[in-house]
Order: sequence, then C-alpha cells, then structure tokens
Amino acid sequence: MSLLPLIFTAGWASGINAYAVVLLLGLFGVTGLSDDVPEGLQRTDVLVAAAVLFLVEAVADKIPYLDTFWDTLHTVVRPAAGAVVAALLAGADDSLPQLAAAAVGGSAALVSHLVKAGIRMAINTSPEPASNIVTSALEDLGVAGVITLAIFHPLPAAMIAGTFLLIGLISIILLASRIRRYRRRRRERRLARLAAAQPG
Repeated sequence: MSLLPLIFTAGWASGINAYAVVLLLGLFGVTGLSDDVPEGLQRTDVLVAAAVLFLVEAVADKIPYLDTFWDTLHTVVRPAAGAVVAALLAGADDSLPQLAAAAVGGSAALVSHLVKAGIRMAINTSPEPASNIVTSALEDLGVAGVITLAIFHPLPAAMIAGTFLLIGLISIILLASRIRRYRRRRRERRLARLAAAQPG
C-alpha cells in the first residue's frame, strides 16, 4: 500500500489538470528523479501530447465561460485520466491491485473535477476576468507543487491534497447560490438564443 498516497494525490491533481499530472510524472521519470513512474508515462509521444494539451488548457482555463465549457468537456477525461495514471502506477509496483488503484485515482479525480467546475461556475458570475486568471494560475501552481511533493514525500502530499479537497467541498456548499445563479443565467441565454432562432 506504499503507493496509495501517491495514487490519491495524482487522482486529486488529475481532476484539476490531468495533462499537467501526466507531463510532470513523465518528466520525473525520464529525468530519473523517480523510480515510481511507469514507462508508459515516460514515452516521448505521451509527453509531447501532454505538453501540447497542457498549453491549450492553460489558455482555455483562464477565459471566463470558456473555462466552464472546457470543464464540461473534461467531465469524463479527468476522472478517466486519474484512473489510468493510478492503474499504471500500481502496475509498475505491484503493491496495490490495479483495479483498486484505478478506483481510488478515478474517484479522487471525479470529486476534484466537480469541485473545480463548481467553483468556476461561481467565479463566472463575476463580471471581471481577473479572478479566472488568478484562480487558474493558483490551480496550476498547486498541482505542480503537490505532485512534486508527492514524488519525494507521498504521505504529506496526500494529506495536503485531502485538505484542499475538503476545503473545495466546503467552498461549493458556501457558493451554492452563486452556482445556481450561473446555471440559471446560462439557461436563460440558451432559451433566448432558441427564441431568436425561431422563424417569424
């Protein structure tokens, strides 16, 4: 069970930015800084694809409303990535069954993703774009920092990831009214567009 903290942390981080997780883990493996990274994440084509998609997300994630659209597209991608990364980590070590690892990584990624998406909806009720940029930058830095810590000190990193997840869940509860306002506003805009498209 020695890999469990790393798997949980990677899952949590995948729910925020799956491409950054794959890229960082791959780089740690390629450079020899970690022996826990499976070969599959160190492949050149995987690293190049992750780097390109990370750059795309770095832009999309900072633009109001586009960030929520991007989150919607990744509702399946991020949990799946968390599960796959977890299974690969477990497969390279054999200390944890791959199916159990995938369940932990995928579940952590799903909850983390839903927290991220909900907070972004709440932020998008604000008219200025600065909060999106700041939040996105903090998320990227948080993922980079926690994944780096997890490579060398998995248990403290998992504790930090768990704390962030708990804070995020509490934030969602506190921001529930703003999230409902965002969804209502989007629904009204959609209905208005449909009405405008009707002939006559």
